[in-house]
Amino acid sequence: MMRFACCRSDDGPIKPVIGVLCCNEIAERPIQAVATRFVEPLVRYAGATVLLVPAVADAMDTRALAGRLDGLLLTGSRSNVAAARYGKADTADDALDLDRDAVAMELAGRMIEAGRPVFGICRGLQELNVLFGGTLTDALDEGHHGPTDDATAYETLFDHTHDVALAAGGLLAAAIERPEITVTSVHRQGIDRLGEGLRIEAHAVPDGLVEAFSARPCGGDVLAVQWHPEWDVAGRASSRAFFSLIGRALGTYRDR
Repeated sequence: MMRFACCRSDDGPIKPVIGVLCCNEIAERPIQAVATRFVEPLVRYAGATVLLVPAVADAMDTRALAGRLDGLLLTGSRSNVAAARYGKADTADDALDLDRDAVAMELAGRMIEAGRPVFGICRGLQELNVLFGGTLTDALDEGHHGPTDDATAYETLFDHTHDVALAAGGLLAAAIERPEITVTSVHRQGIDRLGEGLRIEAHAVPDGLVEAFSARPCGGDVLAVQWHPEWDVAGRASSRAFFSLIGRALGTYRDR
């Protein structure tokens, strides 16, 4: 029989809670999904507790949720941000997740306005760029930013890498302490016009695509990268530095 310790107070400090946005996927039936690789580094290197956030627009009270989260991570995804979100026309080939767009934009907006830290990886960077009034493009250097074979197996999908140059004086440059790093890159869209108020943190080498940005519009950090730092975190000091930045931002918010 389980014994309960009422009013327990000996478990140490409570960790900050970061929401991690799910995607709408099909596994025989519609499900909410997020890759485990996004969750584990937040626990290990950012010292956070993870709460999965469903991408179900009609079921989400983003105002209530934003008041309870200490931070938010918009993950990568197999879907693209709908072009209608930034004034362009969607194509028949676009893999869309309209509910993900809706929840990401509304929840991230409320979090930022409340001064709470928000982070993005891959699709997450693209969502945040659109939220700040920027646009996206699929006119990328063929084969540079991701594998050209759509049938690439998951086990080898993230073998694709390229170099990025870190902006001097930026958050990433200060944390990583190197002017250039090699990153894991798997994406078919990227930034066209940078959103208003966003500071460039990194460019792709050699084509110059914006690969990371930061901002602090309402007192909380906004930081996003186009690459996949959650892949092989243990083997990449630059990836561990990214998640440590998340942990620092969460801690700064909690300590106010």
